[in-house]
Amino acid sequence: MAGKNPYIKEAEYTLPTQPYTITIKHDGENKLVVDPRELPCQRSGLPGSILDICLGHGIEMEHTCGGVCACSTCHVQVKQGLASCNEATEDEEDQLEEAPGITIQSRLGCQCVPDGTMDVVIEIPAWNRNAVKETAH
Repeated sequence: MAGKNPYIKEAEYTLPTQPYTITIKHDGENKLVVDPRELPCQRSGLPGSILDICLGHGIEMEHTCGGVCACSTCHVQVKQGLASCNEATEDEEDQLEEAPGITIQSRLGCQCVPDGTMDVVIEIPAWNRNAVKETAH
């Protein structure tokens, strides 16, 4: 994981106890079955977050701050299953205000953790898809 932001209160969340499906609309559509035994994926963001799951399954998602709720580049829209996700903290809502095109369904991928009680559909907005990536050194 990228670390923690010492300036914010960590979000409260519940990891899933049963498998669920997450559909990611991003340059096509990817359906993943999330197995709670494989969480966290040990990437970036909160354990079991949308960012953690995407990166753990090879789906690129911008996350300039490393997934510590210090930017808004991992902005996603939860089109279905929002009720199964943890509540947004005040710090997350403050960061979301910096994202273009926010909606009532907007969340930061690094902070949004589905609890597995229902399937989830998320869309990564076109303006959050970074077409230019640096290559690994």
